[in-house]
Amino acid sequence: MKTALVIGATGLVGFQLTKQLLEDKYFAKVVVFTRRSTGLVSPKLEEHLINFDQPEQWQHLVKGDVLFSALGTTLAKAGGKKAQYKVDHSYQYQFAAAAARNAVPVYVLVSSAGANPQSRTFYMRMKGELERNVKELLFSSIILIKPGPLHGKRNENRIGENLGMAVIRFFNGLGLLRKYRPIAGDEVARAMIQSFKRATPGVAAFELDELFLLAKS
Repeated sequence: MKTALVIGATGLVGFQLTKQLLEDKYFAKVVVFTRRSTGLVSPKLEEHLINFDQPEQWQHLVKGDVLFSALGTTLAKAGGKKAQYKVDHSYQYQFAAAAARNAVPVYVLVSSAGANPQSRTFYMRMKGELERNVKELLFSSIILIKPGPLHGKRNENRIGENLGMAVIRFFNGLGLLRKYRPIAGDEVARAMIQSFKRATPGVAAFELDELFLLAKS
């Protein structure tokens, strides 16, 4: 009976992940750290409303068997690259560092296909830098989940993202860009849980085809 920690629980993947964790008998407790309530109700759920800029208020609470990290925002919603980097990289890294200090053994991160710290693309470089930095933390197991574009019901309408999804699906129909074909948020969530249940010491990365297989297992 495990205790799961979650950040990003109000996002597309994180919300589905939290729901699935609450329904999974493998987990006795699900501890969520968020800026606003998930709206979920369960005797297994422990919800902490926090300010990520004040780690002294929450870092001692980051204790459990696994940290699932699904925090993220868009460039438009954040208002600029600096603000997006703060959410997608800095907040996640600070939380992972707190978990490592508190001896949480397993870390599962939602990254991205194509993440590369040397990329010329800001988003891919940011994701790659986070992967590189968390690998230096003292977890027994680090699992990198690297999906292509995510689809599913969101609370806001992302016009640019929807257009990009349509373009990728067009190329997928021609047999191109399969590495970047869309995957549903609930499938990524299932893959995250399965990757934890199969965790082995060291660093493991799961890309798109592997994520579909994990989600079905």
